[in-house]
Amino acid sequence: MNLSNLKPAAGSVKIRKRIGRGPGSGLGGTSTKGHKGQKSRSGYSKKIGFEGGQMPIQRRLPKFGFKNINRTEYKAINLATVQQLADAQQLTKVGVQELVNAGFVSNKQLVKILAKGEITSALEVSAHAFSKTAEEAIVKAGGTTVKL
Repeated sequence: MNLSNLKPAAGSVKIRKRIGRGPGSGLGGTSTKGHKGQKSRSGYSKKIGFEGGQMPIQRRLPKFGFKNINRTEYKAINLATVQQLADAQQLTKVGVQELVNAGFVSNKQLVKILAKGEITSALEVSAHAFSKTAEEAIVKAGGTTVKL
């Protein structure tokens, strides 16, 4: 084997179909586009969602709901996660920065502590928001909550 006798694998390379190159090619005339009609003309492009004149689905279905532009999105962190992080790193204070360093949230996300799981050690937990039950659980375990 050398450079002079290399060739691609059988069937891996297809020859491009050259349409509109005269009657001798067998692909002249209508150039595989059929006869007349909008699709045979130059410059034709179908609009997105066009269904051949039938009422398109986005117009048949009713509009519903709305997006609240004032909504604040929180990243939910459970008490079990907070306790696990505190146990793993021997922490007495668990804040947003510790959660960022551990990879649970990013710097730009707001954090809300939720009450799933249980907390066993007295921790000072700081976050942007707390659920009522999570706040009660932290205080019951002897810890404190700090809202940022």
